[in-house]
Amino acid sequence: MISIEEARERILAHVERLEAEDRPLLDALGQALAEDVVGRFDIPPLDNTSMDGYAVHAGDTAGASPQTPRTLRVTGELAAGYVTHTPLPPGSALRIMTGAPIPPGADSVVPFEETDESALRPPGSNGPLPAQVRIDKVAAPGANIRRRGEDVRAGAVILRAGDVIRPAEAGVLASLGQATARVIRRPIVAILSTGDEVVPPGQPLKPGQIYDSNASSIAALVRGYGGVPTLLGIARDTIEDLTSKLRRGLDADMLVTSAGVSRGDYDIVKDVLAKEGEVAFWTVAMKPGKPLAFGSFPGERRRIPHIGLPGNPVSSMVAFELFGRPAIFRMMGKAGWERPRLRAITQDRIVNRDDPRTFFARCRVEQENGRWVARLSGPQGSGILTSMAFANALAVIPADVDVVEPGAEIDVMMIDWSSGG
Repeated sequence: MISIEEARERILAHVERLEAEDRPLLDALGQALAEDVVGRFDIPPLDNTSMDGYAVHAGDTAGASPQTPRTLRVTGELAAGYVTHTPLPPGSALRIMTGAPIPPGADSVVPFEETDESALRPPGSNGPLPAQVRIDKVAAPGANIRRRGEDVRAGAVILRAGDVIRPAEAGVLASLGQATARVIRRPIVAILSTGDEVVPPGQPLKPGQIYDSNASSIAALVRGYGGVPTLLGIARDTIEDLTSKLRRGLDADMLVTSAGVSRGDYDIVKDVLAKEGEVAFWTVAMKPGKPLAFGSFPGERRRIPHIGLPGNPVSSMVAFELFGRPAIFRMMGKAGWERPRLRAITQDRIVNRDDPRTFFARCRVEQENGRWVARLSGPQGSGILTSMAFANALAVIPADVDVVEPGAEIDVMMIDWSSGG
């Protein structure tokens, strides 16, 4: 039996970063940049106002207050998208809209709220430009001015290779004039279920049959991690059917099978996997998810890594979380596959007696009275999939801990942070 860390290291040693591609910004969300992004020009390109107001010389507002206002002559008006090269004379003000470039000579912008603008031009009115404006507050030099290049400097590295494109990164790229991003492409993951007893959802069940939940849960995990799942269907327990369906997945970037890898399974799956590729069968020191297979198959472009998951639905999901997620992240050039971890107070008794494996107990973690608490999300059998549906975390119970009593502090790995607390 090998450790979780050793199994993960062996898998990642056979996984390579995929090729780069150009994708529209929205399609590239969740993908990692393949190269650094350098600013081609300053953003903003000119000093501009962050407020609707009046551009002024700050010195002309000295001593201004509602009791001792200063009155300045209005020389004109400037909207965003237009530029004036006419210097602002001392004692004057230019009516200016948010985003408009600061006129030469001005060094401050007084917001409308600090003037008599509402009396000069009531909201919604389109009257003539006032001849003068009253300033009711001292304007500090530089007030309400966004400086040229304060966001992006031409020639500076703005985003680094490996940065993941989120909404903010998409906005930054758009602000640089880019409609596409150079990113590491998403891996295509072929998913194959096995077993005569397994039936696709939507078909009637016969006695002794079960619906194939593994394909849906693993495909959902692949998509959630950024990959592209492709379902190969269900391979029956014959050499011909399993071989045929297995070969259909060899144009993918990774192949995932479920069932047929444990000691008690029929040998047909193991035999076909070993014949078609190079596959090792392991027992990993974890519960659930002890049986695992890993190897590779000759593909059209490269050798295709293969992860063979246990057949029990919870074991399948937990094993893919621990091994499939890091592999997909490595293929996508993304760092940080580790899940957030925190300490929580368990509200339940958790038993791991007489089992030399790390126990990943499904639980729900929430904040109560300023602290994190964890409750088991249901019975912990490896076939009880509803316990995964109700969970947002896995409690990590070390192999040398037999029992955790209520009130004890435990380590939890968040698998759905959005629903915590």
